[in-house]
Amino acid sequence: MGGTPFLKGKIMLIGIPPLLGPEFLFALRAMGHGDEIALVDGNYPAQAHARRLIRADGHGVIAVLEAVLAVLPLDEDVPAPVMRASLNNDPAQRGPFHDRIDALCAARGIGVRPLAGADLYPRIQAAHTIVATSEMALFGNLVLRKGVIRGESPGAPPG
Repeated sequence: MGGTPFLKGKIMLIGIPPLLGPEFLFALRAMGHGDEIALVDGNYPAQAHARRLIRADGHGVIAVLEAVLAVLPLDEDVPAPVMRASLNNDPAQRGPFHDRIDALCAARGIGVRPLAGADLYPRIQAAHTIVATSEMALFGNLVLRKGVIRGESPGAPPG
């Protein structure tokens, strides 16, 4: 969970990671199916590019990703609802940081697609929300596409 030592092991809401503050939760809830949220590293010019900006200072992308995945349904209608940066902006290249993202998502059955900077950066700029982290890994940016929570249709027979 990371974060502030006096919060270590504490929760503010049942089932909600404490890293997700009120503005962050509001942004996640306000997103609709197909909207995208970008988690960006400390070098990304988030303030200049964001339509909506959430600050996650003091946290890295991996910690923020874990918190978001705990509450956000990802799009099941696309093969890779997570798109990440690539080492040197080349989708054929990866670093240990990218391996961690890929492993975290693979353990949850989530597809990840590496993108070149020319494909990823316009998506970040168009994202519903950009979350600025203190991530120090270079090329440490990713985009998540929101899915739906499937429920019963009104009037559908139970079961």
